[in-house]
Amino acid sequence: MTDAASPAPDAPETAAPDAGNGQDIIISIRGLKNQFGAQVVHENLDLDIRRGEIIGIVGGSGTGKSVLLRSVIGLQTPAEGSIKVLDYDALSLSEAEAKELRRTWGVLFQNGALFSSLSVAENVQVPLREYYQMEQELLDGLAAFKIDLVGLPPDAGAKFPSDLSGGMRKRAGMARALALDPLILFLDEPTAGLDPIGAAALDELVMRLRDTLGLTVFLITHDLDTLHTICDRIAVLAEKRVIVVGTIEELLEFPHPWVQDYFKGPRGRAAQKTSSEPRLESQLEPRSQPQPGTEN
Repeated sequence: MTDAASPAPDAPETAAPDAGNGQDIIISIRGLKNQFGAQVVHENLDLDIRRGEIIGIVGGSGTGKSVLLRSVIGLQTPAEGSIKVLDYDALSLSEAEAKELRRTWGVLFQNGALFSSLSVAENVQVPLREYYQMEQELLDGLAAFKIDLVGLPPDAGAKFPSDLSGGMRKRAGMARALALDPLILFLDEPTAGLDPIGAAALDELVMRLRDTLGLTVFLITHDLDTLHTICDRIAVLAEKRVIVVGTIEELLEFPHPWVQDYFKGPRGRAAQKTSSEPRLESQLEPRSQPQPGTEN
C-alpha cells in the first residue's frame, strides 16, 4: 500500500504504513488475501484505520469493498493475512471472544437490512437482547433513545420497515447499529438510493455521531459528495489491494489512472466544486421529524 503523503507514489510498500506516526490504530490489516475458488479478490492487502476518523473505502466494481468489510467483521474468512481490531487478533479468537469483540462495533448494511416482521423499536432491541437480560421497560427506553439519536420521530418506533421511506429505514438501521454503544461504526453505502437532500442530511448525521460519541467510522461509498464532505481519509481498492490512502487533496495528486478518472472526472469536479461552496444550514441539518417519502 502506498500512503498518499509519501514523497513518491511508487515507493516500496512498508510492513506497517502507519507505524511511528503517533496515530492510534484501531484496526490493522496485513497481507490480506480473499479468494473464491480460482478468483482472487484481495492479495497482500494492507490497511490501518485510525481511532476517531471517518475513512472512506472506494474502488471500482469487483474490487471487493464489501468483501473487505465482511472480512473485518467476521462474516468472511480470509485465505491469508491478519486482522487486528482493538489489538485483538480477530481471526484467531474463540467464539466467546469473537462475540465480545463484535459488541464493540455496529454495522449498517445496504438498505438497512431490518427484520421486516419486527417494528423499528424491536429491531433496535435485537442486539440488546442478544447481550443483556433486561426488563422490557428498559429495552423500550433504550430503543426510544437510539431512535431519537438518529433523528427519527418518536412514533417511528412502533412502525414496521415497510411503513418507512428509504431514508428513514437507513436511520432505523443506524439506530440498531448504535444499540450497544459501539466504538466502531461500519457503513455500507449509507447514502445509496437517497435524494441529494436526504444524502446530505445522513452525511451530517454521521459526522455528528462521530463527534458526539467518539466513533471510528469505516465507510464504503460511491458518493463523491460524501467523500468530499465527511471523510478524513480515503482508501482506494484496485489491483487486489489498497493502492493509496490519503485525503481528497492528496488523492487528486496521485497519478493512478482510476484515481484520476474517479476524482477528476465530471462528477468528481462537480463534487469538489460543491464541497467548496458554503451551504445553508437547513440543507445540512437532518429534520428532527422526517416525513415518509421525504428521504427516498
